[in-house]
Amino acid sequence: MRPIRYIVLHCTAGPQSQTVDEILAYWKRPVAQGGNGWRLPGYHIMIPPNGVSRRLLDDDTPSNGVRGHNANALHVSYIGGVDAHGNPTDNRTPAQVAEQIRIIRRWLVAHPGAQVLGHRDFPGVTKACPSFDARAWWASVQ
Repeated sequence: MRPIRYIVLHCTAGPQSQTVDEILAYWKRPVAQGGNGWRLPGYHIMIPPNGVSRRLLDDDTPSNGVRGHNANALHVSYIGGVDAHGNPTDNRTPAQVAEQIRIIRRWLVAHPGAQVLGHRDFPGVTKACPSFDARAWWASVQ
């Protein structure tokens, strides 16, 4: 089991109508074809608007969530995070919020010293992801 220091919250920064399969296809698509060209997914778990999460990687496999911090991190993302104009917004559904809480609590049992952070909380990250203050939100729901 790898040591986990961070539980990182993400958004897909796309419309809530996106599917997990569409996002996976984008990640795998070669850069020359407009994708990321990744071998592995960006997150361990993705949460669609209905709150039924989908496991993308096992916890022992590092993902592509935050460059330079993946060896010691677990990543969960909700589908959404932008408004109709592409501006960052916290548009998580109640089902997505409930599933995030369930996942984070389970991971914290397994990794009690881990910090809950948003993607944007890491040095050098200029994204708004996850489109809300993850640390403040998590402190308010504990």
